[in-house]
Amino acid sequence: MRTLPSTILVVGGGITGSTMAVLLRRVGLDVELAEAAPDWNTGAGSGITLHGNALRVLREAGVWDEVRMAGHGFGTIGLTAVDGSLLHEERSLPAGGDDLPATFGIERPRLQSILAAAVRASGVRVRLGVRAQVTAQYGNSVEVAYNDSESRRYALVIAADGLHSTLRAAVGITDTPKTTGMAAWRAIVPRPPGLDRTNLTYGAPVHIAGYCPTGPDTIYAYLVESTKPRSELPPPASHAAHMRALAAPYGGHWPAIRAHLTDSSQVNYSRFSRLLVRNAWHRGRVVLAGDAAHSCPPTLAQGAAMGLEDAWVLSGLLADEPPATWDDALLTRYHDRRSRRAATVVEASVRIGQWLLDSSPHADIPNLMNRTMTMLRQMP
Repeated sequence: MRTLPSTILVVGGGITGSTMAVLLRRVGLDVELAEAAPDWNTGAGSGITLHGNALRVLREAGVWDEVRMAGHGFGTIGLTAVDGSLLHEERSLPAGGDDLPATFGIERPRLQSILAAAVRASGVRVRLGVRAQVTAQYGNSVEVAYNDSESRRYALVIAADGLHSTLRAAVGITDTPKTTGMAAWRAIVPRPPGLDRTNLTYGAPVHIAGYCPTGPDTIYAYLVESTKPRSELPPPASHAAHMRALAAPYGGHWPAIRAHLTDSSQVNYSRFSRLLVRNAWHRGRVVLAGDAAHSCPPTLAQGAAMGLEDAWVLSGLLADEPPATWDDALLTRYHDRRSRRAATVVEASVRIGQWLLDSSPHADIPNLMNRTMTMLRQMP
């Protein structure tokens, strides 16, 4: 009799996939991770804001102490006028509990480096520079081909391969991301004296002007404007100049930030998208996690947190059952625990963006943020 496979394959080595792999190993499961990039140790991007519900998962994964030393936590957010004057100070709800920062900033490549090291230290077998394709399912196993050649069977495949997941489409889940009409310019710059939290300016001249401390010496700054056709975007060599021009009307810390926006190679531009797979997140023994199942604009800074929560919930469910019983009912329980919470976050994030696009007189961003964060204090 052929022995059934017991190894889990995680496809995608970003924040969700790496954390998923570590948590699965911490509950004693055998794991491989496949990542298309040839070197995923640092990744790309500028900075990332994480709330307490994300931090508590990183603590479960055993990396919180290292993350804490690399970033910066804070407990309030300021709403400012264009000239930099403070309009309102909002105390952030500690969604991960009172023993974790309510809000935390870190450079995204640094977070990726910490997670990649944790993956390797956990004993996960890592395959880099490969593309995984599901070629068949056999009840208790999934056959996966790498780069159209080598094939292996796994007990379960977790598709954590991002917003444009190829596995999502390959197993017949037809939901696709949609743009929201906004895009952000982001850059890491030196941290000006006295800047110790996020301040946000909503409305004109851009929809959102904000920044977040990412450590003792750095912040990431971001400017959110309406999406333009690609033909109207400045050439890459002019990205820093474009970001400086967008920042020019803003006071407070912005003149000091603007002075360091000189290197276009350090400026990132990305369009905001939304995705919510409302029906089942699995087909057979292939299951979605993170941005492959749900993705939202960063107006609530909850996109990564939702993927981290997926990793915590799914790893816990799998730990409670032997591989032979990882059936439709178990994966449906995962969906049922995650889908409503993820939908609430996606819809709130999109609503904030739409209010800003419409210049809505009825917008109440602080209240919506508080309601959502109060919900997120509850364990997923």
